[in-house]
Amino acid sequence: MTTSSNSDDRAFAAPDRRLFLRRGLQLGGAVLLGGPLLAACGDSDSSSASSPASSGSKSFGELTLRLSWIKNVEFAGSYIADSKGYYTDEGFSKATLIGGGPSATPMETDVVTKKALVAISAPDITGAAVAKGAPLKIIGAQYQKNPFCIMSMAKAPIAKPEDMYGKKIGVQAGNESVWAAYIKATGLDESKITKVPVQFDPLPLTQGTVDGWFSFVTNEPNALRLKGFKVATMLLADTGYPLVSETYIVRQDTIDKQRDLLKAFLRAEIKGWKANIADPALGAKLAAETYGKGLGLTTKEQTLESKDESELMVSADTKKNGLFTVTQTLIDENIKTLKYGGLDIAADKLFDLSILEEVYKEDPSLI
Repeated sequence: MTTSSNSDDRAFAAPDRRLFLRRGLQLGGAVLLGGPLLAACGDSDSSSASSPASSGSKSFGELTLRLSWIKNVEFAGSYIADSKGYYTDEGFSKATLIGGGPSATPMETDVVTKKALVAISAPDITGAAVAKGAPLKIIGAQYQKNPFCIMSMAKAPIAKPEDMYGKKIGVQAGNESVWAAYIKATGLDESKITKVPVQFDPLPLTQGTVDGWFSFVTNEPNALRLKGFKVATMLLADTGYPLVSETYIVRQDTIDKQRDLLKAFLRAEIKGWKANIADPALGAKLAAETYGKGLGLTTKEQTLESKDESELMVSADTKKNGLFTVTQTLIDENIKTLKYGGLDIAADKLFDLSILEEVYKEDPSLI
């Protein structure tokens, strides 16, 4: 759960982003079935850089990218692509990055109603929308590993799922569905674990009220480290929950009719994210001082998050095949994991990595 600031106690008072993603999905069902009722609602703030398209390039008009949360470092690659002109180099007249948050309409709704060309979401959320009739596909995944983790104090680390037996684990209401799916996926005996309802401030972990804390690896662990606490983390992705995240979603008709446009978008994103992985402070500075200015972000904390993001994005497979790619094996694991959460959907109904494959085939230097 990424918050607007981790520099002080305000970080722990911010709403859980996952909770709002779930609420957004519930709202989205009505919109998907009933038309663009909420298309004009929500967060419409944007950051854009405009300049003429490069000489000889195609002109795709304005790019609208719907972010899954507020404008923090989570979207560093897009900030770099925007600020360095990678989008305009690829033929877009300008880029508008639409922020998310508690008051925003669902990402899937914004794409279905064409408020946004592309949005960043997650397989479980998009899959549920597709099951309700949304004409959407995932065309790439930033995070090869799911960002959820179990955080514990370094002096009493939880290093494997079974280490939670006999322990108290703090789980927020908005994360109940992920917790339940993880328990099923790992085959854990839930009766041996005491699940404790908690809010957003992980202080109970530091006080010993609970032994573990359910969170994003990029968020609360860094917040506590900056306060001087030594913590350990166990990624769900490493222990039986291989669900990709921060996925790019688009309409099916965009895939059918505007493949060149989507390839141009992906090329710009790849360049932006490669630059951030090479220098994690680059996107952190843009988030704190430009795109997320006014949110109380600090470059120091955002840089820590940026470094953690890179570890979620880069794998042996992406080093071989390129950023955002998802192997067939990982897709199959995702479909299996979604079933633990009650979503039974065919891989070809949710994923289409063909455009990304074409991008790398046409320009292997991007790998």
